[in-house]
Amino acid sequence: MFIRQMTYLVALAREKHFGRAADVCNVTQPTLSSGLKALERELDMRLVIREPRFMGLTPEGERVVEWAGQILADYESLKQDVEVFRGGLRGTLRLGVIPAAMPAVGRLIAPFSNKFPQVSVDVQSMTSAEIQRGLDRFELDAGLTYLENEPLSRVRKAALYRERYLFVTSRDGPWANASSITWAEATGANLCLLNESMQNRRVLNNLAGSLGFDLSPTVTTNSYLAVCSHVGSGAWSSIVPHTFAYIFAGCEDLVLIDLVDPVHSQTIGLVASDRDPLPPLARALMKLAMRINLEVTLDNKALAAA
Repeated sequence: MFIRQMTYLVALAREKHFGRAADVCNVTQPTLSSGLKALERELDMRLVIREPRFMGLTPEGERVVEWAGQILADYESLKQDVEVFRGGLRGTLRLGVIPAAMPAVGRLIAPFSNKFPQVSVDVQSMTSAEIQRGLDRFELDAGLTYLENEPLSRVRKAALYRERYLFVTSRDGPWANASSITWAEATGANLCLLNESMQNRRVLNNLAGSLGFDLSPTVTTNSYLAVCSHVGSGAWSSIVPHTFAYIFAGCEDLVLIDLVDPVHSQTIGLVASDRDPLPPLARALMKLAMRINLEVTLDNKALAAA
């Protein structure tokens, strides 16, 4: 009963509406309200402000929600851990991935799914800040993000690969036959890049700034799909992670060129909340990440596609 009541409170804090919270919990609204009142009696404190609609949580309620999130996450992890004795690891792995790492995530999940076929995987495209919040709120099991640039806090880390950068441009453009291109040349092109809300763009800004150049794209976006669309039109060029070589593979109208002077790289890795015991799904993925050589796999794929 206590676990169920905490589930009601967490749902209410998220939905901010009694009816929607009841729907999420698959109970009637009177049942949800009764459970919340029982929780208040159990803890001997007011948690919810009702007038009579939901008006918010009391300061005590806000603090209880934080503990409730951790308790519910630990309870779910306990069930998953014990379930291993009866039939193997089960559940849903919730993974937040920065857009720059999306071309690589399947190379990590494929061996994980082969090893744990009864586990489903939910992959969400997120910024690094959203991954941090998801881990802190126990809404994610793990994340794929930059480890060195704007590193996350309170996490365990496993390095996966070094991200390098390519210049992608039209086959009819002035650099079509170049074997490499300098950052000075690339920054002068008509560029479509991610906007500055995305960490990959901030990485590129910092690098260009350290070389004395400014990135001045004529089109910005928060979506790599939009980047691909604009580059594919032939009017724009872009700077992309080397793993995008096999996203663009087969596109005969484009060429991918190594960026040099300097050749720069950033570490992409897996992160999970730094807590003991580590939840079973996060622990299983972290152990796998430490065993596989994803960098070699990605380099071979990128070279074959380029």
